[in-house]
Formats: sequence, structure tokens, C-alpha cells
Amino acid sequence: MKILLAPDKFRGSLDAPQVCEAMTEGIRMVSSEIEVVSLPMADGGEGTLDLLLWYSGGQKQTAKVQDPLGRLIDAEYGLSADGKTAFIEMATASGLRLLKLEERNPLKTSTFGTGELIKLVLEAGVENIILGIGGSATTDAGIGMAAALGWQFLDENGKELKPIGENLIKIKAIKPSSSTIYNSSLNIKVACDVTNPLFGENGAAYVYGPQKGADKQAVEQLDKGLKNIAKIFEQDFGKDYAQIAGTGAAGGLGFGAMAFINAELKEGVKLLMDFCNFDKNLKDVNLIITGEGKIDNQTLQGKLIKGITDRATHAKIPIAAICGTLDVSPQDLQEIGINYATSILNSPMNLEDALKYGYEGVRNATFYLVNLWHNSND
Repeated sequence: MKILLAPDKFRGSLDAPQVCEAMTEGIRMVSSEIEVVSLPMADGGEGTLDLLLWYSGGQKQTAKVQDPLGRLIDAEYGLSADGKTAFIEMATASGLRLLKLEERNPLKTSTFGTGELIKLVLEAGVENIILGIGGSATTDAGIGMAAALGWQFLDENGKELKPIGENLIKIKAIKPSSSTIYNSSLNIKVACDVTNPLFGENGAAYVYGPQKGADKQAVEQLDKGLKNIAKIFEQDFGKDYAQIAGTGAAGGLGFGAMAFINAELKEGVKLLMDFCNFDKNLKDVNLIITGEGKIDNQTLQGKLIKGITDRATHAKIPIAAICGTLDVSPQDLQEIGINYATSILNSPMNLEDALKYGYEGVRNATFYLVNLWHNSND
């Protein structure tokens, strides 16, 4: 018998590899002969960097870069063990979490620090970059990132503009970088889990600008600026990316990544599944066990569980889910392809106790599930 473990983290209690450890311990309580394959998962957001390092045997690094307002900070990134692949989460350099509430203003913020991280790993000689772009404080279409790599954005007088959101509308010409990155064979993939276009009512400014501190007037100005940068880029380079799904992600950094560093946009969960060779690991698997801290309607709309259930259904492998809180109906579970689901909680308890119980609860719930499965298939 072979079981594949593919859980997300239990937020506040266990990271995804720890969930796999607890599940494995529960399986070993049933039989030491069951083959276990652990593929901890994430959806491209929080925790993805750590998992990519876990899979690649890499290590975190720290560099001094500019935060969204140009202040020097220490930002983390990762390098694989062989030094060929870099892992960058833009939120560590250009994220909303780096700003106080009163500092949030996408007219004034920039992705320059993210560009500094990219430049740093390029100089280190990497061949691949995986860039996560969730949680941004910016709506600059990636011009800050591009400026850090040598691109210049000029106004009507040929004067170089500061690469911040409010200057998007002022751009009249784009001067490419002298760096080889634009036409290089570098492989850059962007973990992008939204489908918004760059501008318009469903674009970066209107959908995400308000949560970054933009009022109505700022949203309108930013949207006009995003439309302008797309028009100028098409005019100068003959490429129209603005309406491609995902170009509105992270304040238009999805657009900037495609336009200025030839990146490919990809769903975060699919990117991670490809990275860990998920499909190859499905060979001869009899059961998949996934899980996360809470399974509710948001889970059903998310891409992690659906990505796993889609692969399981295609491979005709049953899938079970273990969670802290189970808040969906049997019909909901059936619709997304989960054959069995259970909570780890076996008695009423407060949140603090539940978080402490995470490892034991996952272990025990896995034991009960696999013991039943194992005995019914003997």
C-alpha cells in the first residue's frame, strides 16, 4: 500500500512538513510496511518560500534592500542547494506588512526593493527564479522592479521619473536596460493566483488599490497610469500584455514581470506541484491525504485543495482530508472531489488548546483513517 501526503500548513500550529511528520507517525502506528510519500504543499502565498527551500535543500539569505517607501531593510530570499535557482517573495521587500497603516499609499510606493533582490541573485549566477508576488503594498506596474534592473522611465522632457505609482501617468517613453536579462535565456516563473487584467474595473487599481490605502481619486489616477504604461510599452516594444489574466496581480507586477524580465505567470499551487514532481509521485499511490487548518467555503473556492483533487480525480485515486475545523457540507466535499474528511478535534476546546493539540490530533486522525482504510483493503 502506498499513501501520498499533500497537506497545507495548519496556521498557527504546524507548518506543512510538520503536518506530514504527524501524518506519517499515525500511518506507522497502523503498519510499518505502508509506503509513505510526503509532498507538503502551499498555495503560492505564505509558506511557499520555505517549502521551495525544503524541496531544493536550499537556505535562506538576507540582503539590504529598499522597502516600499525607499527605506533600507533586511529582506529574505532563498537559494537552492546547487545555487541554480533563487526563490523570492516580493512581500519581503515590497509588501504591505512592511508599512504602518498611516503609511499606506500606492501613489508613493515602489517595487524597487524586489528588483534589487532580483539583481542580486542574477549577479550570483542563478539560472532560474521563482517569484511570489502576493501581499504587495504597490501599484506601480513593476516599474520600480524594472528601474532597479536598469530600465528608465522618461517624462515628456526626457527626464527620468522616480518609479512610483503616481508617476505612471507621466511616462512618455521607456528606455530598456543594458542588462542581458531582457533577452536572456533565464527561466523566471511568477507564482500568481489572481486573474485580474492590468487596468479597468477589474484591474489592479480598482480591485486592490483601496486595501493599499488608495482613495477614490488615487484609484482613478493609478488606473489611468496603468493604462498609460501599457500603451507606452506596446508603442515602444510592440507587445500588448495588459489584458492577460494575472497582469493586474500585485499592483501590476504581473505585467511588469512579463514586460521587463520575460517572466511566465503561473498559478502558485501548480508551480509548486510541478516543482516537487507531484504527478510522477502519483505512480502506484492508493490513497492521497491532504488537509489544512480549516476547511470551509473559502477552501472550496481556493486553488490548493482543488489543484490536488483535480490531479487525484484524473489519476482515479481516492483522496481524504484532515483539518482542524470542518465547516462544509458532505455535498460540498463531493463537488470538489474529496472522498472523506474529518476534524482532528475530538472534544470541545479553546483555540489556544486546539493549536497546541495540532500534532497529536493530526497523528491520531490519520491513524483512525488509515487503520480503517488498511483493514477494509486487506
